Amino acid sequence: MYDFAYEKPSSLADAVKLLSADAEAKALAGGQTFIPVLKQRLNKPSTVVDLSKLGLSGIKVDGETVTIGAMTTHAEVGSSAEVKRAFPALAALASMIGDDQVRHRGTIGGSLANNDPSACYPAVVLATGATIKTDRRSIAAEDYFQGMFATALEPDEIITSISFPIPAKAAYEKFRNPASRYAMVGVFVAKGAKGVRVAVTGAGQGGVFRHTEFEKALTANWSPAALDGIVTPEDGLNSDIHASAEYRAHLIGVMAKRAVAAAG
Repeated sequence: MYDFAYEKPSSLADAVKLLSADAEAKALAGGQTFIPVLKQRLNKPSTVVDLSKLGLSGIKVDGETVTIGAMTTHAEVGSSAEVKRAFPALAALASMIGDDQVRHRGTIGGSLANNDPSACYPAVVLATGATIKTDRRSIAAEDYFQGMFATALEPDEIITSISFPIPAKAAYEKFRNPASRYAMVGVFVAKGAKGVRVAVTGAGQGGVFRHTEFEKALTANWSPAALDGIVTPEDGLNSDIHASAEYRAHLIGVMAKRAVAAAG
């Protein structure tokens, strides 16, 4: 690691002030990506601003909305009785992330701020049309994700919570990397007030994306069989040592059918 200053503010205003005052300062949430990057000397922040004392964790179910505080860990989301009752597909997704150590340190806000192309949360955010709330505004899911590791966030902007509309039917299925358990391909399907939406993570070179052909087919017939014969183009899909673009295209269809079956 490089040398850096360490700050642990106790208010959101102070955290934003620290980040605004120094262009090289970086926020620390759960650290599941940031700490390894520091160890590999791939990032050289002047100051690390720890967000753990800002009171941004917590879960609230209000009517047809589930709101998760940005510093809530994956383990808390996955084990929450409220989330399991109101939005079980979200709890199940959180329980699939990484391993126990990752789930007890990683946070939903940190994951979304990082926007790793293989992360699980972007799929549920985009599929449900969730809203990302920050210290200064609310950002619709469609406007938030802007490519691999890219979001609509300003450098000194901090996510405070995420609000999910509760769908009538939903499920998430992913093909795990056997070592890290990240999503080589993950598909979240949702049917609710915003219609049928299908979001794919882990496969696209630009990060999470909606599968409009699947959405059209499932709108007409909500069943795994509705996806028969729909071929996902390989263009724009990842190809690496773990899976070719061709294989990922095939996996998208398999995971989508499994998710629809699981949603019921």
